Amino acid sequence: MKKFALVTGSSRGIGLGILKMLNQAGFFTIMSSTGYTEHVKSEMEKLENCDYIPCDIADSNARKALFETIAERYNRLDILVNNAGVAPAERADILQTTEESYDRVLDTNQKGTFFISQLAAHHMISGLSKGFGDYHPRIINISSLSSYTSSVNRSEYCISKAGISMMTKLFADRLSAYSIPVFEISPGIIDTDMTASDVVHQKYDKLMEDGLLPTARWGTPEDIAKAVTVLCSGMLDYSTGQVLHVDGGFQLRRL
Repeated sequence: MKKFALVTGSSRGIGLGILKMLNQAGFFTIMSSTGYTEHVKSEMEKLENCDYIPCDIADSNARKALFETIAERYNRLDILVNNAGVAPAERADILQTTEESYDRVLDTNQKGTFFISQLAAHHMISGLSKGFGDYHPRIINISSLSSYTSSVNRSEYCISKAGISMMTKLFADRLSAYSIPVFEISPGIIDTDMTASDVVHQKYDKLMEDGLLPTARWGTPEDIAKAVTVLCSGMLDYSTGQVLHVDGGFQLRRL
């Protein structure tokens, strides 16, 4: 029986790493991003058993169209990985954060993720009543160490990721009645487009040299993808609502 996995924000970075590994694990993968670019086309050509559906998760109509397309094409969704997210266009001190930046980040990272999860939940609950073979749907949210770590020059991002942590608990609680587990993966300092600037790289390189992380290296999209694959295996379904830190030990308190 073919199983389907949707990864939002999966045209590059962490999302693309997750999509590729789930594809290798045997899932029919659904790539989704805001637009079908030459880059997306190039990545799609490298994969079999993969489809592309555009979606700006901050757009209510786009979210609805995404799930209408999934229902029409596949009639089934086994995995939702909520990865899509944006960083502030400009890092600004919390005392200078603008409403425009706050709304842009929260509309995507928090509101978009919430209502994508709601749509997926309804789709999955409906699927459970259709008698699909080997159907054990799951939702996995990608948050950040910023969900619990203060960065006063990107406060809107921290707030958005803290919201995803609570969202995980809420959906895990509500969907437990249907045996649909919901998990959170909290990445650490990951080498992606979002951290690609020289200023950011130099900052974290220095912090790692000074002992910020027990495992003193940058994380990779593949590190996150491996954790997602474990959660998709069903081996941790009794741990619904739990957070898996993939951060080189950042969350450890050390003396």
